[in-house]
Amino acid sequence: MTQLLEFTDRGIYCARAGCYIDPKRVVDRAIITHAHADHARRGHKHYLAHRLTVPILHHRLGKKISTQAVEYDEEIIINGVRFSLHPAGHVIGSAQVRVEYGGEVWVVTGDYKLEHDPLAGSFEPARCDVFCTESTFGLPLYRWNDSATVINDINDWWQNNKQNKITSVLFGYSLGKAQRLLASINTSIGPVYVHPAIEQINELFRRERIRIPEVNILSQSVLNEELKTALVIIPPNAMRNGWLDHAGEYSTAYASGWMATQGAPFMRNADTGFVISDHADWDGLNEAVRLSGAQKVYVTHGFTGQFARWLCENGYDAQPADV
Repeated sequence: MTQLLEFTDRGIYCARAGCYIDPKRVVDRAIITHAHADHARRGHKHYLAHRLTVPILHHRLGKKISTQAVEYDEEIIINGVRFSLHPAGHVIGSAQVRVEYGGEVWVVTGDYKLEHDPLAGSFEPARCDVFCTESTFGLPLYRWNDSATVINDINDWWQNNKQNKITSVLFGYSLGKAQRLLASINTSIGPVYVHPAIEQINELFRRERIRIPEVNILSQSVLNEELKTALVIIPPNAMRNGWLDHAGEYSTAYASGWMATQGAPFMRNADTGFVISDHADWDGLNEAVRLSGAQKVYVTHGFTGQFARWLCENGYDAQPADV
């Protein structure tokens, strides 16, 4: 096999096509797997992404950026190299990037999960010679329960708080986690409020005919009495910016895979946590590698050394590739 893709200080690079995948420094051509900030950065001359990711790129990076929107499975040829995007199941519009040249196929996953998501859809395996997988939760201790069970736990927590006239505050990222929660929770329990940053993303998806429930928008003018039976979904950093100063008595919870190990340091002050992630768990990572049929595996983003070592011990040619 040739080195069709290279791991550089700017990101994953295809020299023949002159483009990068999720570059971390400014480049001319960027193929973007999804619009989270650690994958989609400012300053590139041109962005190519899935049709549902492009509006988020314009919202976050500027209306004047140069973009090309493509559908899943649509083929783009650059100097003889064939590129196509395939569902990753991470967030709405997230994609794996398939790269083919001279009969050789590489797949770069970006972030992904194998569990079906009512909005983000399902991960679709793409057979390849070389598989570049994330490893955010690449340790055996990270194994998720069925998400329906976790959602029931969130509903019960909210219902109990409602009975005690305590506002339920749930922390979730404005892109991905918030929409997944809104599509899954039992909205008949009480009113739902979201931070304006979340509603801005919701509205962009509604324009693309994605069915996201209508919600109330949190503001400083919302009265404490209105929030006593409510579920409030806000990004984690909003806690530091005074958004809950007017909420009266409230209980906080994080919805994150990190809650499987008591959470990241910034999550430890919550009253409770729910283990629900938009990333593959240990079993999902292993299954994705198996389904790829790859001869070679590169491991990025997370527990790269540990997961690569495990794969080698189990018969794969694997190595970490931090980018």
